[in-house]
Amino acid sequence: MEIGIVGLPNVGKSTIFNALTNAGALAANYPFATIEPNVGVVAVPDDRLEKIRVCIASDKLVPALLRVVDIAGIVRGASKGEGLGNKFLSHIREVDAVLHVVRCFEGGDITHVEGSVDPLRDIDTIDTELIFADLETTEKSIDKLRKLARAGDKDALVLVPIVETIIGNLQKGITVRAMLANFKPEEIKLIKPLGLMTSKKVLYVANVDESDPLGKGPLVQKVLDRAKAENGIVVVVCGKLEAELAELPPEDRAAMLSDYGLHEPALNHLAREAYKILGQQSYFTAGPMEIRAWTIPVGASAPQAAGVIHTDFEKGFIRAEIYNFKDLMEHKTEAAIKAAGRMRAEGKAYIMQDGDIAHFLFNT
Repeated sequence: MEIGIVGLPNVGKSTIFNALTNAGALAANYPFATIEPNVGVVAVPDDRLEKIRVCIASDKLVPALLRVVDIAGIVRGASKGEGLGNKFLSHIREVDAVLHVVRCFEGGDITHVEGSVDPLRDIDTIDTELIFADLETTEKSIDKLRKLARAGDKDALVLVPIVETIIGNLQKGITVRAMLANFKPEEIKLIKPLGLMTSKKVLYVANVDESDPLGKGPLVQKVLDRAKAENGIVVVVCGKLEAELAELPPEDRAAMLSDYGLHEPALNHLAREAYKILGQQSYFTAGPMEIRAWTIPVGASAPQAAGVIHTDFEKGFIRAEIYNFKDLMEHKTEAAIKAAGRMRAEGKAYIMQDGDIAHFLFNT
């Protein structure tokens, strides 16, 4: 799964992407510095890996990974082709969730495409362009769906009133994600192939400057208030500071973080929140060669979790021996976990929990 970084030009998207991935994407003070999307892989920080190794000696730790796409800046009129907008909007359609970077700092040396800094206006600009694009998609789809419904297509019969409702709300400026609570899970599943961009979950990234690394200023507060009204999440990041931290050796980072009143890079928090918003969780395998965090969707079964390691594990799944990270922290060894009756044999119906540690038994 992928999460895409979006926002207006010159709000710090590529700077944050570079710091997250060390990918070296072009970060420049002019619009459309990013034309083709840059793709990077980010390790999801998880201190449970080190804690597991305290109890289970291992040569290597392997964190979960997150794919991040740096998408070019969207400008007013993008849905009509402004600023190569149609091309850039198609990149958003392909990701699973959105990191919306919002500029929350003043600064005369960094140009703003709108001529002034206003985070709420900027959020509205992006939302409006995505709403227009979704309107175009749904209006093109509805006639075809109506024909299929008249022919008796079961999915189309369900979809027609849903898409008509979506069109009506989009025309009022309401995003699809704001409507999803009104739809049943099976209806949402039918909507998904339409690729509606405003249906994607959004994580706001308030990009601040070095004078306000904790995001206490009024511009950030505006974004926080907006996110609260949407039941959304905001992560405060100083892109410039994070870029500098990413270039430092590990032994020097702690001192710099302390100088700014931070206990860890803000990008650690950002990676973890992005992982959650994609609906992902981690389970672990642990042995002498490696301790690894595996990425699975929330709600995945034990066979599906095994299949992430190898498809043969899912096909030939017999059972899993499972305990949780919390059990290991309490009992310290697998032998003690077994003695306490906390090591469980789980079958195909078991739903994996975040922090499970698993051993799989399977036939080939």
